[in-house]
Amino acid sequence: MGRLSFSDTRHLVSRTAIGQQWGGVKALEGKTRAEAINILLSPSAPKTPPAPKLTPWALVNRMSMQNGAGKKRARKMMQQEGIRLKRWWMLHLLQNDTPINEHMTLFWHNHFTSSLEKVEQPNLIYSQNKLLRENALGNFRILLHKVARDPAMLVYLDGSENIKGSPNENFARELLELFTLGRGHYNEKDIKAAAIAFTGWGVDRNRGTYAYDASKHDNSPVTFMGRTGRFSGDQIIDIILEKPRAAEYIAEKFWKEFISDKAPDYRYIKNWGAAFRKSNYNIRVLYSEVLNSPAFWAPNYRGTLTKSPVDLVVGTLRALPFPKLPDTELVHIMQLLGQDLFDPPTVKGWEGGKHWIDTQTLLVRTSLLNKLTRHSRASAKVQSYLPRTTGAEVVEWLLPLAPALPLPTTPGKRRMVRALILDPVFQLK
Repeated sequence: MGRLSFSDTRHLVSRTAIGQQWGGVKALEGKTRAEAINILLSPSAPKTPPAPKLTPWALVNRMSMQNGAGKKRARKMMQQEGIRLKRWWMLHLLQNDTPINEHMTLFWHNHFTSSLEKVEQPNLIYSQNKLLRENALGNFRILLHKVARDPAMLVYLDGSENIKGSPNENFARELLELFTLGRGHYNEKDIKAAAIAFTGWGVDRNRGTYAYDASKHDNSPVTFMGRTGRFSGDQIIDIILEKPRAAEYIAEKFWKEFISDKAPDYRYIKNWGAAFRKSNYNIRVLYSEVLNSPAFWAPNYRGTLTKSPVDLVVGTLRALPFPKLPDTELVHIMQLLGQDLFDPPTVKGWEGGKHWIDTQTLLVRTSLLNKLTRHSRASAKVQSYLPRTTGAEVVEWLLPLAPALPLPTTPGKRRMVRALILDPVFQLK
């Protein structure tokens, strides 16, 4: 199969990390695919930095129960802490040394969606983010079981309101539709049965932890996916994961994330799903199948994915030595670009792909890139920090395809970089 070229490693890093840092691309150049992929899928253990100052849920509850003013004060405090948490993740995205793992943390955040707007407890959202980071490249079965017990998820999908005699179907529905199988692979009776199995699952609002109340659990026999029994929530999850469709559904998500936002080739989905299921849902196994596939390396899929706001903002600032913007400004920019961290628009998360760009967000993207590359006393230092290489390799490094606009004729690496970043092709990866 030969050794990877600079263009190959650039493609590999830009699709799997966050941006394409020069050192990361050059480090893999000349290695075989197997060697490079093994390195990428064996990152150092991820580190979740300490949380910013966040108020415990129990204290918020006490404030809210005082009077109207107390509720208003608690709500305002939670909003401020929510912004603080968004700034915290932006800084970590910029500074972490495990971008492959952080990319997958963001991927699972969009798969197992929760939002500050609904949960209203930054402490719980922080804990969920830590859970996703620690399991981002681990085992999907284990992650799914943990997410089902996650306090933020239980609040977000009203799991705490799912009790005997009055089952709430929200979590059961999203478990089937968004987390594991997708529409058309279950029916309404399956949702009702799953909801009954999960009755009694809730949250201890003083400790902010998962709590099970047996008195609120309905132990009636139900029929789920053609099987009848007195099922627990954990048993429902395991029955779902016995279905080949569950593995194929996640494989489809990987296709959209790493290959193309066009309809997948189901020959790949079948093969990836089979390998994923055979591994007992080892995420690294699925990831390896994707990265080793001919589809990932096919020329017709290169430069076809639209950069998400995180790819554009964080990826650019990680790859190039431009002066960093204040974290409060970065959070605001992310909101304007449509990827408000910790606040996806719906339970389905961000749709992504070509939906990232419309007339409004394109203006914000262009304005940001203009601001970053505009000549100033601070940006003048960029020239000395750029890699010492040919102009042709700089083009190959920053763009996945040939530039759409003419390159500058006046010499100067910083001028070349500005032209490439403002080229429409820079919006792709």
